[in-house]
Amino acid sequence: MNQVKLFIDLIRLKKPIGYMLLFWPCAWGLTLAYDFSKNLNNYIFYLILFFLGAVLMRSAGCIVNDILDKEFDKKVFRTKNRPIASNRVSVKLAIFYVTVLCFLALLVLLNFNIYTILLALFSMPFAFTYPLMKRFTYWPQLFLGITFNYGLILGWTAIKGQIDIAPILFYIGAIFWTLGYDTIYGYQDIKDDEIIGLKSTSIKFKGTEKKFLFSCYLLLIIFLLIGGYHMNLNNFYYIMILIPFAHLFFFQINFFDSKKSDNCLRIFKSNNFFGLIIFLNILISKNL
Repeated sequence: MNQVKLFIDLIRLKKPIGYMLLFWPCAWGLTLAYDFSKNLNNYIFYLILFFLGAVLMRSAGCIVNDILDKEFDKKVFRTKNRPIASNRVSVKLAIFYVTVLCFLALLVLLNFNIYTILLALFSMPFAFTYPLMKRFTYWPQLFLGITFNYGLILGWTAIKGQIDIAPILFYIGAIFWTLGYDTIYGYQDIKDDEIIGLKSTSIKFKGTEKKFLFSCYLLLIIFLLIGGYHMNLNNFYYIMILIPFAHLFFFQINFFDSKKSDNCLRIFKSNNFFGLIIFLNILISKNL
């Protein structure tokens, strides 16, 4: 039982915000592409597959992150008790877990068309090298955004079998979304990161963080609007986007306090609501 508990801690299963933020872009892309005049069984089936894929890949990503960051995690108050950093799980066992999780994710992936399979496999090296970026650049959050939202493209190609401008527009918007919320997340560890020499947008924009968040979220909304226009979504979409707009600018930015770790985590977690609202907005707009 102790090993099971350690495994659950290792993959952050009790912290669903991670895999939900990975899942929502997949759901956006799938919903944008799907023809709802057809049978819904395929849509629901693919939605479940993307959810399972998000849980599996996020779990594998967490372990890879902890392996690569083992020595850094030991020096950071928030992460020093993680299973690998505290030597409760060996690196060898952790690699075994990653292998199993990736194999299970591959079984999920094989249910999609060949175009989607190849695109997903192409993204794998990028997904697992993200933890290294904070050693070399102040923009690891940008790299995370590029990899973390890749599922939006996969959601589209799972239905269409090809890439179009529409998912690319939403994808660019989602990258700015991640740039914003992961910068907020980074302020939890900023003191320790500065001491040990790690880089992030949280450090780069320290003191002007709200201006940076405003820029990111403004570009997010602009690309969501342009993407909606390109998809010929109805007026409901543009009216209802006021809800996530208000959430970003009047809740997240207004109440964000970079000096309070609990506040950073609360604001970061609220992005699950944003992802859900955009998903429902697209879904309802396509069915009205």
